[in-house]
Formats: sequence, structure tokens, C-alpha cells
Amino acid sequence: MLSLLKSQLTEKRYNHSVSTAEMAVSLAKRYGVSPAKAQIAGLLHDCARAIPTGNLLQAAQQRGLDILPIEKKQPILLHAVLGAIIAKEQYQVTDEDILSAIAYHTVGAAKMSDLDKVIYLSDLLEPTRQPPVFEKLRAMISTASLNELIVAAFNQSIIHIIDKGQLIHPQTILARNNILSSEN
Repeated sequence: MLSLLKSQLTEKRYNHSVSTAEMAVSLAKRYGVSPAKAQIAGLLHDCARAIPTGNLLQAAQQRGLDILPIEKKQPILLHAVLGAIIAKEQYQVTDEDILSAIAYHTVGAAKMSDLDKVIYLSDLLEPTRQPPVFEKLRAMISTASLNELIVAAFNQSIIHIIDKGQLIHPQTILARNNILSSEN
């Protein structure tokens, strides 16, 4: 798995994937999730980044995926769901929990498992990610519940997207709202 991934990704993306897997194992242990599943999902979460960004829309269309208008405008968002397909096709991953975590690692989903949340967070918080806001989120790991941490991460992601003047994926809003609604 490692050698195939290394052969397909840039060195920077490969290192990010390995670091994400390491963070995923750490968060999985902290939040009672399978470390083995977290490691595989973390490692493969960006396997579709081997597809050039300009080709993601075509790759999604060729696979018959439903493509939302926001994904047509921002095809990079498609790498997550394509990653789940590639993980199954090229890496023989059949575990639906792992495939779900890969598919939801970028924008979230209305109903996320704890593994889905761990991979979303691991991708965002692994140590090679540098913005100072991530340090605040990393500091929360030792005291926050998984839901508290992911809501804080969604909040920061939404603020970042707004600051960049980009569209917010509806699944991100649904994911955040669903978690907040279930907490009350």
C-alpha cells in the first residue's frame, strides 16, 4: 500500500498522507476508534490527488458520480469521493467504514461516524499543516470531546472558506448542524 501510494503522489502529498495516518492513529486511540482502520483511512485519504485537479470533474463523470454545482465550480472537492473509489479499486479496501471516512474527509457529511470525524480532523490537524488556527484546535485534543473538536474544526473551515470568498459545501453545513442538534 505504501509503495503504491508513494509511486502515485508527490513527495509532499505522500508525506502529508503518512502524517495524516499517524495523527489518525493518535486521535483514534484518544476517541475510542479503531486505530487500524484510522491508519488505513488516513494513509489513503488523498489517494485521488494523483489525478490532476483539472481532470477530477471528468474522472467523476466517467464513474457516474452525482456532481453538485459547487463541485463543478470547485472540482478539488471531488477528490474525497473519488479517493474512496480508488481505495477500493487500486488498494483493495473493502471496509465500508474506511471508505466512508475517505469519502467524507474534505467536506463532511450529514451523518458522520466517529472514524469519519477522526479522518476529517487528522487531515486538517496533522503537523505539516501550519496555519496558527490549527494550533488552537490541536490544543483542544487533550480536553475536548470528539464532537466539540469537530464542530470547532468545521467553524474554522467555514470561516476560512468565507475569508477566501469561496462557496461552502452544503454537506459541511449539514454535518455541523447535525452534530450540534444531536448534542442538545
